Amino acid sequence: MTRYENLLVVIDPAREDQPALSRAIQLASHNDATTRLVLFLAIYDFSYEMTSMLSADERQAMRDGVVRQREDWLKSILKGHKTDSLEISVKVVWHNRPYESVVAQVFEGGHDLVVKATHQHDTLGSVIFTPTDWHLMRKCPCPLLLVKGNDWPENGKVIAAVHVGSETDTHHELNDKLVNEAKAMGRLLNAEFTLVNAYPPTPVNITIELPEFDPASYTDAIRGHHLTAMKALRQKHGIPEEKTLVEEGMPEDVIPKAAKELKAELVIIGTTGRTGLSAVFIGNTAEHTIDQLDCDVLAIKPDGYVSPLAPDQ
Repeated sequence: MTRYENLLVVIDPAREDQPALSRAIQLASHNDATTRLVLFLAIYDFSYEMTSMLSADERQAMRDGVVRQREDWLKSILKGHKTDSLEISVKVVWHNRPYESVVAQVFEGGHDLVVKATHQHDTLGSVIFTPTDWHLMRKCPCPLLLVKGNDWPENGKVIAAVHVGSETDTHHELNDKLVNEAKAMGRLLNAEFTLVNAYPPTPVNITIELPEFDPASYTDAIRGHHLTAMKALRQKHGIPEEKTLVEEGMPEDVIPKAAKELKAELVIIGTTGRTGLSAVFIGNTAEHTIDQLDCDVLAIKPDGYVSPLAPDQ
């Protein structure tokens, strides 16, 4: 089965190991068709811009020299990996905003998946998402796979975080997309998948402000609505009930808890790519959830999403 055929692998210049490259090769090994990998690195050194004693041409020549050195380094890190069946190229760009250069390459190269490693906190043992990760989650037009580093075993576990309580068409369509992605990744990796949905707990302030309010009945009604919606979703896609989970709580609590209990290697999550003041003040449920996960994350945009960094924007 072929899922992704044109992968952009973001290389981390600060690491000796390259989890993103290993994961991309692992994904490609399950493809029926030849997979193209582009090893990508954005570099920038402000000191090369400040050498006033050199002419513009001389500064450009110095930058070109650094780029060639990094291209040679990218080729060297392929040693030790099985790449015979892959079409691999390298690309190094001089850019002071890595996420912008990655998105520009996605549009230029027509990539269908970006693979990037996360950072591990040495003391806490948890995953740290960098500003580049957050920018890519909001602005990358294609799916983004953020890699923790552990191998994906055969017969592993995949979770798709769906939001069945919403009445909007956008969320319904995104749920369908997440389910299809979970089924496809399950087949591709010979893994089991589970749909996980969180429904909100009863707001405490309501029980205080309205003494006649019955929180038990309210909770039962909300849970019933989500169970009914999950049933409709699983029946639509032919998924057995035991592959679905509906839990009370906030998504940023429920989904990481389920991932830990199921020992999932991958969580597939939808993100609307909200930017600007709404992202600052309202926050993004997907991002709050991702921040609590300690496994690989595949972030999917809804159909029709337009990146603010698209060439025609």
